Amino acid sequence: MQNNNRKVFETLVSRTKIYLAIILVLLIVICIENVSMILPSALIYVLVVGYTYYANKKRKSEISETLQDLTLTVDTAAKTSLINSPFPLIILETDGNVIWRSTKFTTEFANIDINTYMNDLILDIKDDIEKNKANKDITKEMKIGNKIYKIMGRYVKFKNKSREKKNKKDYMIILYFIDDTENIKLQKEYKNSKSCVGIIMIDNYEETMQRLDAAEKPQIIAEIDKEMYDWANKSNGILIKSDRDRYVFLFEQRYLEGIKEDKFSILDKIKEIDTKEKVQFTLSIAISNEGLTDKEKYKSARSAMDVVLGRGGDQAVIRENEIYKFFGGRVEEVEKRTKVKARVVAHALENLIKDANKVMVMGHTNPDMDSIGSCLGIYRLAKSLDTNAYIVCSDNAPSLEAFRKSLDKEPEYEDVIINKEVALENIDEDTVLVVVDTHKVNYVDSPELLERAKKIVVVDHHRRSTNFIENATLMFQEVYASSAAELVTELLQYAEVKVDLKTIEAESLYAGIMMDTKNFTFKTGVRTFEAAAYLRRCGVDIIRVKKWFQSDLASFNIIADIVKKAEIVTDGIAVSTYDEVTKDANLICAKAADELLTISDITASFVLGNTGEKICISGRSIGDINVQVILEKLGGGGHITLAGAQVENMTMEEAKQELINRIHEYFSEIEN
Repeated sequence: MQNNNRKVFETLVSRTKIYLAIILVLLIVICIENVSMILPSALIYVLVVGYTYYANKKRKSEISETLQDLTLTVDTAAKTSLINSPFPLIILETDGNVIWRSTKFTTEFANIDINTYMNDLILDIKDDIEKNKANKDITKEMKIGNKIYKIMGRYVKFKNKSREKKNKKDYMIILYFIDDTENIKLQKEYKNSKSCVGIIMIDNYEETMQRLDAAEKPQIIAEIDKEMYDWANKSNGILIKSDRDRYVFLFEQRYLEGIKEDKFSILDKIKEIDTKEKVQFTLSIAISNEGLTDKEKYKSARSAMDVVLGRGGDQAVIRENEIYKFFGGRVEEVEKRTKVKARVVAHALENLIKDANKVMVMGHTNPDMDSIGSCLGIYRLAKSLDTNAYIVCSDNAPSLEAFRKSLDKEPEYEDVIINKEVALENIDEDTVLVVVDTHKVNYVDSPELLERAKKIVVVDHHRRSTNFIENATLMFQEVYASSAAELVTELLQYAEVKVDLKTIEAESLYAGIMMDTKNFTFKTGVRTFEAAAYLRRCGVDIIRVKKWFQSDLASFNIIADIVKKAEIVTDGIAVSTYDEVTKDANLICAKAADELLTISDITASFVLGNTGEKICISGRSIGDINVQVILEKLGGGGHITLAGAQVENMTMEEAKQELINRIHEYFSEIEN
């Protein structure tokens, strides 16, 4: 009886149970007051419970019928929607067996061999299923015929009931094909209609114009303007002359690819402008599409222009997605005869040093004479201003072995040259960090010092690369200069304080110039010899400097072997390898590359060596071939006549083949 009552009460909803409990309590109270009401109360309560049970059961039955009708209606609507889907729809198995396809699917692809597309699509989906079984949603994009479809759907696992696959579980896929052609066209049109901002500058405008006859100037300026406007019109762009030597170029991004394919023909057209004095004009061009507004794009173009000018001008660069792509820049830099910038930088550097409590001077990894000589020059400038100074040099480079023996005889430098660990412990907010002979973040002796330093000065002569030190307080980067030592010597000459160079400091600066010019043969200008003359007056012993560069007999024999096995890969370009794994591979490769240039009919040379960690490449040229452009393709840099690179994760043969490919690529770009 109790079990039956429990079942009855379980069928009732919770709220009804509460009402019945309240009624029961009231009836019990009545029976306590009047005993004669016990029997009627029990009868009444049984009737109430019975009626409630009946009413509740009837209500559940009605709800069940309503739900069944609703489910049937929904099923019918779903089937109708599936059959009459406005999108092409197909249901199939992963083995390609089509279970069902909608009428829209059949009509949409009536004139197309859809099976070929479906086979490729199924293979792609099966790969996705194997890689990620948890995600059952499918989203693909496929071009079918002349339209692009967004394919969306879902796959479900089911047990195949056919005899052959009775116990095999398979996937059933439902796919919708949504025509996304117009949407993609709109997106492409939106992207193409975005603006690109360019800055164009005439290199050395003032100096070049001074060399022209007064009567010829208006004609030449008009001819330059005409060529510029004609070139801009090809891109339906707007060219605004913002200054005598500067233009701002606005155009839509749809024309950017055409400009790339044209390889900035305007560079050559401006050079071809004929003048009576045979003066050649060159351009520097920077274009950017980075930024949400034209103002941001202009700022990005200005930054790109700094890179172009830092590489010597006469070239163009496109900055896109934080990547620089260079065009041109295959001729030697022209020496600037004005020394105004050197004087301004010298005074600014003096003020920075005066306000600092210490100065740290740092060169590049695997330092050479140009690097260490420049460090000693800046050190002497700081000491002349009564500021503590230190030289950060962690590597004992083989090329500096003879020089370090001479330096060790000078007691003053015993505690001056420190390693990067000591430098990191002592650097503070009032320290000026001077970086010489490099501007690359990843090429300095200690990149960590760059992060810690608040004031950074860069003195360099290399063409600017994309990974340059961006947060420099003062930058003196002149690519026309033969060496960093030449630039440092100019700073010493223009300093307001009297700088008394010690003999070994003057000799190290002279050795730096001598090394980078290959005994005053390459990349020398008037200012190079002026700097050398100043150092010579400071007491340079040329014989002692010459001894620092002497090679022992064993090294000379190694270089001779490298030269002996060199091969000509194309007209006038020699490539050789030094297979022995050694830390001084850089030095040997550089000397071997220099030696190869002494052979007639060789206009450029490349020598590869193995340092144990990387494959190093030294490139040299007499000026006809731009070795910097070639080695930049391998992550290196330098100058037109002297450059280097280091590659990782390659064998010697792989690196050699990659170099040869880049050489051929260089010539194909020139021909095109």
